[in-house]
Amino acid sequence: MNKSKFSGTHALLFVMLLLLCGCEWKLRSTEEDDGRSPIEVQRYDRLQSLYLQTGDFSALQQMNTSYPMETRTLIENVLQIGPVDDPEINNKFLRFYQDTTLQAVITDVAATYAKMDDVNKDLDMAFLRLEKAVPGFPVPTVYAQIGAFAQSIVIGNQSIGISLDKYLGAAYPLYQRYGYTAQQLQMMEREYIVPDCITFYLLSLYPLHDFETRPQMDRDLHMGKVMWVANKVLSRQVFKSEYVKRIDRYMRRHPSFGLEQLLKMDDYKGV
Repeated sequence: MNKSKFSGTHALLFVMLLLLCGCEWKLRSTEEDDGRSPIEVQRYDRLQSLYLQTGDFSALQQMNTSYPMETRTLIENVLQIGPVDDPEINNKFLRFYQDTTLQAVITDVAATYAKMDDVNKDLDMAFLRLEKAVPGFPVPTVYAQIGAFAQSIVIGNQSIGISLDKYLGAAYPLYQRYGYTAQQLQMMEREYIVPDCITFYLLSLYPLHDFETRPQMDRDLHMGKVMWVANKVLSRQVFKSEYVKRIDRYMRRHPSFGLEQLLKMDDYKGV
């Protein structure tokens, strides 16, 4: 645009018009959003760390009373060390993390994630945008844990568990012992926490029907679709695969196709 064609007043009006016309994803602040509570990562990992490093029984009690689902999921599904009602499960849980490597990881997680304001901000904005775009969207609770290098993101009953030990950075020395590929290490950076939360949660809400019998192309496009949505609600290009690009071209060809329609779409023949 040749700025010399506009006077100062006209230029200001032009900029304001652009802002008004381009506000598809512009949202009110959390404080103005009808009393909506902002999404914030619940620091279950801190109680977990306190118990696993000091044996503080009050921390264990709070884990079991304030976070019963999270504790059960961690013990039974992530670590797979036994049923949560096993009389010896607390001792098994404590002993499991007494390994010197895991003790170092607990310390490193506490230092790296002393604050998570950036993660909270991105999570809240992304899910606020999903709420606006998809009526009745089920907003999850989000919590942090230390999962002993098992799963990065754990999806439960309308909840998201973030294993912070899987996001200590590609250069984290202990990762080298476990044979992660360069591609995997790239995804183990702090910046991928929120994109991973969004993609895994959306996949749980909008699974590909008959996944096992569907062509590989359908599977790839389904994943590309969810990644495209994550890019959109984050306002940045986190995921850049060929399938994400194909979804982007499809959406450009169908400007009236809404985000909710895209998420519910299960036929990829025209993509």
